[in-house]
Amino acid sequence: MEGKIIGISGSVVTVSGLEDPMMNNIVFIGEKELVGEIVKIEGRNAIIQVYEDTSGLKVGEKAVDSKEPLSVELGPGLIGSIFDGIQRPLDKILSKEGTFISSGIKINSLDREKKWHFKPKAEEGKAVEPGEEIGEVKETSLIKHKVIVPINKKGIIKKIAEEGDYTVEDTIAVLEDDKKTEEIKLMTKWPVRTARPVKEKLSPTVPLLTGQRAIDTMFPVAMGGTAAVPGPFGSGKTVIQHQLAKWSDADVIVYVGCGERGNEMTEILTTFPELKDPKSGKPLMDRTILIANTSNMPVAAREASIYTGITLAEYYRDMGYSVAVMADSTSRWAEALRELSGRLEEMPGEEGYPAYLGRRVGEFYERAGRARILSGKIGAATIIGAVSPPGGDISEPVSQNTLRVTRVFWALDASLANARHFPSINWLNSYSLYTDELDQWYRKNIAEDWPELRDKSMATLQKEAEINEIVQLVGYDALPESDKLILDVARMLREDYLQQNAFDEIDTYASVSKQYRMLKIINQVFDAEKAALERNVPIEKIQSVQVKPKIARLRYTKEEEIDAKIKEIEKDIEEIKKTNVEK
Repeated sequence: MEGKIIGISGSVVTVSGLEDPMMNNIVFIGEKELVGEIVKIEGRNAIIQVYEDTSGLKVGEKAVDSKEPLSVELGPGLIGSIFDGIQRPLDKILSKEGTFISSGIKINSLDREKKWHFKPKAEEGKAVEPGEEIGEVKETSLIKHKVIVPINKKGIIKKIAEEGDYTVEDTIAVLEDDKKTEEIKLMTKWPVRTARPVKEKLSPTVPLLTGQRAIDTMFPVAMGGTAAVPGPFGSGKTVIQHQLAKWSDADVIVYVGCGERGNEMTEILTTFPELKDPKSGKPLMDRTILIANTSNMPVAAREASIYTGITLAEYYRDMGYSVAVMADSTSRWAEALRELSGRLEEMPGEEGYPAYLGRRVGEFYERAGRARILSGKIGAATIIGAVSPPGGDISEPVSQNTLRVTRVFWALDASLANARHFPSINWLNSYSLYTDELDQWYRKNIAEDWPELRDKSMATLQKEAEINEIVQLVGYDALPESDKLILDVARMLREDYLQQNAFDEIDTYASVSKQYRMLKIINQVFDAEKAALERNVPIEKIQSVQVKPKIARLRYTKEEEIDAKIKEIEKDIEEIKKTNVEK
């Protein structure tokens, strides 16, 4: 039974006459069949938020209930694609429509014509459970797409397709359960607002390695963890997320550009296809899904975009992959929530955001985690969310609600960004609640003394902040020699270690072993100079040994040459150890 439009307020449409409307069902609105979702039911009327531009929509036009919630298509062909907030393929729309997306355009998320080479992994007569692998498709040069039994199906394989080429709509297996038969295709659907189930969530004991020294050393994020990146305009949130998308050791990257400026998304769309994966040398897009919902696209689709992103991530997690989701930025998503809440005439909470903002933020980040999936394998979904507080004030509701549920806080500092210190993570304000759980991994896989080196370096940086306050009162020359030494070592840590050039071919990525060698040699210089000071050697004489320029050049040293450079510096350290007071 069709309904009729009886009211329009921007992207919110009121419809009467739908038969048994249900919350979150998709409704096709008007002659153009715009996609909308039921967000409120008042008596006989359904309030629908429309995910497309409602310009030209008229009262009296029809509305058709699909009787299904907002869902995404899952199957081979997702990797390397660029979607909008409700999983419409932007690259296919571009070839069909040109530069601008017209309202009501209908293009399938997954290509129905393309054939994929399917290899069966299970035999007829085998009993299979939800999430169990029954075959595989080589989706890209980097990702094997595991064909799994849909979450809500199980039974005995009555028939399975032979190895060959199939489209996403072809039946590749038939299951029999209680004399009912179920067809399994390469493609399945899943509602975006429902988390996909797992057997159990695991402790965060493995780090997500990013190649960024400030993150991996000082404020690591666990695989399956959550991180917040709040910072004012121009502090480098997007640059950090680009770096993590390029260099983190996750198997699959889902980048959600949620309400960001069009030129930033254009940069991603033009640079990503040209980038090479550091581990394999293959194109980075062979393990990346992009969801682009820029600030000039319909606001309601922005609200759906992060759910689309995390659902795609959970799908690849359920194959046993480690997935990283970059949500840039959740502030724009919260603004979409606020706008829609206002149109629905809901009671506003703090700063006009809806009262349920904290719950929605929590629900999103709770979908992260390292887990034992239904097949018994281990998969992980890590969420790194950028937050753009107005004026850089993190006391506002979105930042505070995000910090309440995330365990890593990378505090971006505009003053560091202005001083051209990138990544502009303020080492005094940031924190990671994963460090204690990850220390065992670093001890076992990198070096026994990794946690001690990190703690010592952090203590030096904190001491520098205290000394700088004294310097403002008494001046540098009045400081004791030991304090001058701490300032000198802290400057090395800041400029030669924490600072990293994203645009330099070598410095853009540092392996964990290189990070360890660099951090250790800086601390060795510190210990040697401190011992010389205790022998009453003047600091000017200690610093006459030209070790600092060599340490500064380590950032730009290739991985295979780092050992030779470290040996040179160790000779200089021996020279410092031999330095004595002249008689």
